[in-house]
Amino acid sequence: MTGQRFFRFLQERIGLDVESVGAPMIERALRQRCAALQATDLDDYWLRLQQSTAEQQALIEAVIVPETWFFRYPESFTALVDLAHKRVAELAGARPLRILSLPCSTGEEPYSIAMALLDGGVAAQAFSVDGIDISPNSVAKAEQALYGRNSFRGSELAFRERHFSEAAEAHQLDERVRRQVSLKVGNVLDPALKARDGQYDFVFCRNLLIYFDVPTQQRVFEVLKQLTHAQGVLFIGPAEGSLLARLGMRPLGIAQSFAYVRQADPVPAPPSKPLPAMRPLAPPLPKVVTLPQRPARPLMAPPVAAEPRDNEAQLLAAIARHANAGDSQQARSDCERYLRLFEPKAQVYYWLGLLSDTEGDATQAITHYRKALYLQPQHPEALMHLAALLASQGDEAGARRLQERAARAGREAER
Repeated sequence: MTGQRFFRFLQERIGLDVESVGAPMIERALRQRCAALQATDLDDYWLRLQQSTAEQQALIEAVIVPETWFFRYPESFTALVDLAHKRVAELAGARPLRILSLPCSTGEEPYSIAMALLDGGVAAQAFSVDGIDISPNSVAKAEQALYGRNSFRGSELAFRERHFSEAAEAHQLDERVRRQVSLKVGNVLDPALKARDGQYDFVFCRNLLIYFDVPTQQRVFEVLKQLTHAQGVLFIGPAEGSLLARLGMRPLGIAQSFAYVRQADPVPAPPSKPLPAMRPLAPPLPKVVTLPQRPARPLMAPPVAAEPRDNEAQLLAAIARHANAGDSQQARSDCERYLRLFEPKAQVYYWLGLLSDTEGDATQAITHYRKALYLQPQHPEALMHLAALLASQGDEAGARRLQERAARAGREAER
């Protein structure tokens, strides 16, 4: 089955990079829609698609597979509450806080924002949350606010007792939370969003980039940057920081929050030992499987005996702490010390790549990212950041292959 015209349609309508989800997924969706309309072949379906906006949306719905749950990336919500209190004080009652969740999917993220703020002591009248998603079906489910087991993951579920009531085999969200959130169907690439320039104090947009090609990624982040107030904060997914740094944003320095501010703006929570260069924000420590059976490689020094004061877990934590605080020099020193003392880990090479990346040393960054991928072939952040670097150097084919691998790794990790 050939579907190039359908691929182009999806790219133009929603910015979808077909390689990020794989052509077979698109072709499966096309077969489903052909069967639903009883189209004789793809030519017949193409004509029907051009004549019906409803069918265009149906195809988009068939391609999009929302994957979300309440309080995904919990550190982001903890950071939001602290920052919201400071912002409320700055506004001094002039207006409520404005927060955007885009894409909002089936509502778990915008409702998590509302629950976090209410539980954190922010008055209901002091904030409002807008949720926007391209899928009418997802928005309709969000408006219903009735959630099954898959929306509640992890061990911290006390919020469910506070904010939900049981309804058959599902949970109904309380009206007190629902009325804080306004939901709407919309597209991040819709020019109408320009009317909201600078409107939002906080913008949440997570794990959207992996479905876009590089030019669309840049367009989307320009939109997000414009939507965010000059003193606002943009919350993103763990693998999406490298592009933001190139667009004049920098990490806020709150560990594992994935929160970014404009480069020239004052920092609400200034990191220690500030440096003039852009700071990397280290992602959370993954469970990386070391490979003690691998033969020694000439490009890596063999591990030596650790001194008694050196503990592997403590040194990894120190790397994360210094990277999150913006202390690039100490973070790099800790990484190099780790590699002298212990078996190599993909995450350590990823941090070295990120440090080199934000310092503008693309060649060294590529080397470190590739070492990370040698040790852990599906390391999602290394895949995405290496893809961004290859694209910036004109290797679009290489970048697309890495984006596709990152998308697959992300979907597998969430199952």
